[in-house]
Amino acid sequence: MSSNLLSLDATELARAIAARKVSCREVMTAFLDRIERCNAGVNAIVALRPREELEAQAAEADAEMARSGPRGWMHGFPIAVKDLDPVRGLPWTEGSLAHRDRVAGADSIQVERMRASGAIIIGKTNTPEFGLGSHTYNRVYGVTRNPYDTTRSAGGSSGGAAAAVALRMLPVADGSDHAGSLRNPTAFNNVFGLRPSYGRVPALQADVFGSTLGVAGPIARNPRDLARLLAVQAGPDPRAPLSVRQSAAVFADHADAPSPSLRGRRIGWLGSLDGHLPMEPGIIEVCEQALSVYEGLGCVVEPLVLDFPVEAIFEQWLVLRAWTIYRQLRPLLDAPGKRALLGEQAQWELDNALRLTPDKIAEAEAFRTRWFHFVAGLHQRYDVLALPSAQVFPFDANLGWPTEIAGRTMDTYHRWMEVVIPGTMSGCPVIGLPAGFDARGLPMGLQLIGPMHGELRCLDMARAYDDATSWAERRPPPAFPF
Repeated sequence: MSSNLLSLDATELARAIAARKVSCREVMTAFLDRIERCNAGVNAIVALRPREELEAQAAEADAEMARSGPRGWMHGFPIAVKDLDPVRGLPWTEGSLAHRDRVAGADSIQVERMRASGAIIIGKTNTPEFGLGSHTYNRVYGVTRNPYDTTRSAGGSSGGAAAAVALRMLPVADGSDHAGSLRNPTAFNNVFGLRPSYGRVPALQADVFGSTLGVAGPIARNPRDLARLLAVQAGPDPRAPLSVRQSAAVFADHADAPSPSLRGRRIGWLGSLDGHLPMEPGIIEVCEQALSVYEGLGCVVEPLVLDFPVEAIFEQWLVLRAWTIYRQLRPLLDAPGKRALLGEQAQWELDNALRLTPDKIAEAEAFRTRWFHFVAGLHQRYDVLALPSAQVFPFDANLGWPTEIAGRTMDTYHRWMEVVIPGTMSGCPVIGLPAGFDARGLPMGLQLIGPMHGELRCLDMARAYDDATSWAERRPPPAFPF
């Protein structure tokens, strides 16, 4: 029974629960057994609640099903939430020693929605401190390892979530993305992630009228499940006045619809940004093989060189990132002894922020606006823009971060992920999809940047591609059979 349940995707699992072909208690037992077998090898799920509590909660979900049917699409789903998001009653460390003893007093908006849909929160997924960096390790819970090679990184900052979904320890998972955190780890783990447009998934923040570079979104093994989870996460909330007003039901409808034809769709292939980005050998080739699948589906793939100062995108992002992180971490500067507990990346960002001037921030905001309008112009010619999801394959998990790519030195802890910054700075939705594997069996991904509020277009592109490739189903992690 356990192996049969684990072989189902999330949509099939939801249907089986709703039809009462399987009980929530059986589902919980199967996933907890899987976690017991696999999690020690990768350290993806942390702060796991006791089995007896979770099985009792699953039994309550069965009783509710008998009384009134499923609460929602996620009824009975075991879900672990990324440790950047608060879950009432659970540790909320954000991977930082500064918060190692903190317990959340309330749920985030998306956790409220997952509970309302019937999810059972079993624990948290690991993340680097405050989500800083694309390699998941911290001094509270340690390093998360890659299911395809446990000596290597699972990526980040949603590395715990992506590894858990790849290993079928979770049916789906939430993640978040400031600088590739729904794209890099999904590439490293051969699954799908979607960075939505700003405001698509509402969140509580100190300044409800201030924009941010980070957004929450879904991770899944196929685009249909991705759309279903987004339908739970998305939709307006009165506590987030800049949230997108469109009903989230459109994403559930998309999951139920037939796969679309992509004939005539146009893809602008940005590659290495005309040599600006160093790439580990093999990445461009793997991504171009993925693009050839799109050509086989009737798409037009056109190499694209940008008439824009691409080197400035990262430099101006550094300003906005430091300013965003300063606002987030500002309370810790006044708390006695707290700053000394922060890790290297957080200290670096705060030092950068304290050197900022109003002119620098204003210049970066104006630059981001120019970049948004430039990308909007490109979307008049192309349905999506394509880039690799990372500049390196999964690397040694004992490293802090890659310091060199193809002979070029990386000057910051996140320079090796520069390839994701154009998508972040555009504010547009970006979907990450599996592109294939290198000769060592290491996964890589492709990211597609859609137009503003064009999540459905991104899902269309991913759905037809997955029908043609089925990477997550064809190539599960070989060391962890189910």
